Amino acid sequence: MAENDIYNKVEEDQKPNEESLKDEQKTSENNALTRLKELKENVKEEDSTPVGTLTLKKILGGDLIGAELMRKQVGLFVLIVIFVIAYVGFRYQCQQDLIKIDEKEMELKDAKYKALSSQSTLTERCRESQVLEALKQQRDSTLKISDQPPYIIKVEE
Repeated sequence: MAENDIYNKVEEDQKPNEESLKDEQKTSENNALTRLKELKENVKEEDSTPVGTLTLKKILGGDLIGAELMRKQVGLFVLIVIFVIAYVGFRYQCQQDLIKIDEKEMELKDAKYKALSSQSTLTERCRESQVLEALKQQRDSTLKISDQPPYIIKVEE
């Protein structure tokens, strides 16, 4: 009989536990259902119109920028803007360098022409006829042109 009493006590202890477990499951299911309903009510789609229905008015109005796709691609747009600015800046700098190169080439041509004209003037003044003319005009000079041809002196070694 003592064994039967023990079994009865165990069965009595298990019955309330099973009932409390069932109650807990029902309350957790009810809680989950209420949470699901709350989530469904609170969830709203920001972009309710499909992409195919975009019009010029929506694009110019800024609706396209507010779209989720555009927000996800902000980093890409910033990168593109940086590249465009760098491209324009480098192109401007290149054009400025080309203008400076053209100016330097013009200065170089001018310097070459001046050097060429100076060289031709010097060559003209160094001619024998010009030197003789200059000597005749300066009467204080003792230099004269020789009337005799030059002598060749041969030295034997």
